[in-house]
Amino acid sequence: MNVIGIIPARFASTRFPGKPLALIAGKPLIRHVVERCRQAGSLSDVIVATDDARIRDAVQGFCRVEMTAPTHPSGSDRIAEVASRCACDAIVNIQGDEPLIDPSVIDAVARALAAAEMSTAATPIRSPEEYDSPNVVKVVVSAGGQALYFSRRTIPYLRDAASGSVSEQLAAFPFLKHLGIYGYRRETLLRLVRFPVSPLEAAEKLEQLRALENGIPIAVVRVDYDSVGVDVPADVERVERILAG
Repeated sequence: MNVIGIIPARFASTRFPGKPLALIAGKPLIRHVVERCRQAGSLSDVIVATDDARIRDAVQGFCRVEMTAPTHPSGSDRIAEVASRCACDAIVNIQGDEPLIDPSVIDAVARALAAAEMSTAATPIRSPEEYDSPNVVKVVVSAGGQALYFSRRTIPYLRDAASGSVSEQLAAFPFLKHLGIYGYRRETLLRLVRFPVSPLEAAEKLEQLRALENGIPIAVVRVDYDSVGVDVPADVERVERILAG
């Protein structure tokens, strides 16, 4: 299977304008992501998808870059435009703000596409802060490894342990945190973005719910990896400390 990696990158960001070009240990954030993706053995090519000429100019010296329309409502729509112009079987959508993404996670998501239309990854929730945070998306998974639902709420509700502390609840059930990486069969992605925004997607502001509401199953691979994203300028120093060892 010919799988390509696409990294959507936008210059505009409310909390961190110009984030893809922010320097981390002397290199732009987006270059760190590209270099991690190139360590993944499953990807035949890596492409940065952007609507901004500043990102294009900075990236084209070290990675293939494709310009996209500025009106896309989501990262999936942006990579679908690029995928429609590419000869490939499948795509892995890698977040452009994760300079420490583990290549093995990319490979796991790509491998799952051999038997699935769409795939993603999840890791155990270990901290009370993640348990309660609406910014940490939770996923519940079937016995067959497919996503049943994603939510910003903590799911499932533990009725028998509800009166216990968060630490007790975390010990009682393997809650899963969704990682923002997606794999798609090419035709599945192109079909998905033709669907209108679904009611659950609009309610939770989670685009993966559009797939579930329209009958597209999502395989979930469980990994022992926790993402370290760059959301605000203060995160740059944190990532530099990790890179420095």
